[in-house]
Amino acid sequence: MKHPAILLACLLLLGACHRSGRPVTLQGETQGTYYSIIYFDPGQRNLQPQVDSLLQLVDRTASLWNEHSLIRRINSGQDSLITPLFHDLVDKASTIRHYTHGAFDCRIGTLVSLYGFGFKRRADIRPGQIDTLMAQLTPQAYTLIPHPSADGSTPYILRRNTPFEFDFNAIAQGYTSDLLAAMLDSLGIHNYLVDIGGEVIAKGSKPGGTPWTVGIERPAENKYSSPEIETAIALRNQSVVTSGNYRKYYEQDGIRYSHTIDPATGLPVSHTLLSVSVVSAASWYADAMATAFMVMGLDKALQFINDHPDNPDIQAAFFIYDDHGKYRTHATPAFQALITE
Repeated sequence: MKHPAILLACLLLLGACHRSGRPVTLQGETQGTYYSIIYFDPGQRNLQPQVDSLLQLVDRTASLWNEHSLIRRINSGQDSLITPLFHDLVDKASTIRHYTHGAFDCRIGTLVSLYGFGFKRRADIRPGQIDTLMAQLTPQAYTLIPHPSADGSTPYILRRNTPFEFDFNAIAQGYTSDLLAAMLDSLGIHNYLVDIGGEVIAKGSKPGGTPWTVGIERPAENKYSSPEIETAIALRNQSVVTSGNYRKYYEQDGIRYSHTIDPATGLPVSHTLLSVSVVSAASWYADAMATAFMVMGLDKALQFINDHPDNPDIQAAFFIYDDHGKYRTHATPAFQALITE
C-alpha cells in the first residue's frame, strides 16, 4: 500500500494533469522501505537510471542490510578509509548529537542490534551488557584523520577508539531524499515530491501553482494495520519527516519495546509519545530532529523548541501521544499554520 503522503499527493494531482502535462512517477524499494518520486518535466524524461545509481551509492555506503557496504566494513574493523558521503553523514550526525545534547546519536548501532532492531537477530541481554556498551560512547569514541591522496582529494581515515557501531538509519533516508532532490534540481526539474519511507521533500508546486499537500500518518493499532491520515499540511520548498514507535517494536513478557533507543540510558524509550513530525528546509535535519524529539518525549521536546526560538527548522512540529489510551495531538503554531482545511 502506498504511504499516505504519496497517496494523498497522487489523488490531488489527478484533476490537474491536463494543465501542466502528466507527472512522471518512479517507485521502488530502498533501504528496507519504499521510495516514490513524482515530478513534472516538460520533456517527460525517465530518470530511473539516475535514481537507481544514486540509491545504489547510498546503499553501498550506509546500508546495514548490505553485507558489503562501507558501514558494515567500518563497524567490523575491515576498513577505515571513508568516502566523502560517509564523512558527510558522520559530520551531520555529530552536529545533531551535540545540538541535542546526545538525544540523537548515530553511534548506538550495537545497542540497536542488541534489541533486535538491526539486521541481527535479537539475543538475550546479559547482566551488565548495556552498561558495557554505553561505556563505549565516549566523546573520543572515534577519530577522523585527513589522508591526502595522489589525485589531490582528501579522504579521511576513521579510527574507532572503542568498539561501538555506527547506525545511520535515523538520518540516512532523509539524507537520501535530499540527494535525490539535489539531482532533480541539477536537471532543471523544480516541481516534485520525493518520499523515502515517509521522509518527504516537496519542491515547487503542483500544477496551477498551489502547494503540495502531504498527509501525516495516524498511529496504527499495530505494525500490521493499514496507514490512515491524521492530518494534512501544505508544503512548498520544505521537508517533513515523521518518526514513530507504533510500527517497529516487539513485545516480551507483556512489555512493548520501542525501536527508539535513548542514547543516555541505552534503553528503549518508554514515554507516551507515539510520533513526531518535523518540517524543515532539509530532510536529513528533519529526520534527525524527529528522532531526537522521540527520545526526549513530549514535554522535553516542546521545551527544547521553546529554548531555541531562532531555529526555524524545528519550530514546525506535530506530536501525537497516548493520553490514558486515547490519541491526543499537539501542533506548534508554525505547524498549525501549514495544516490544510
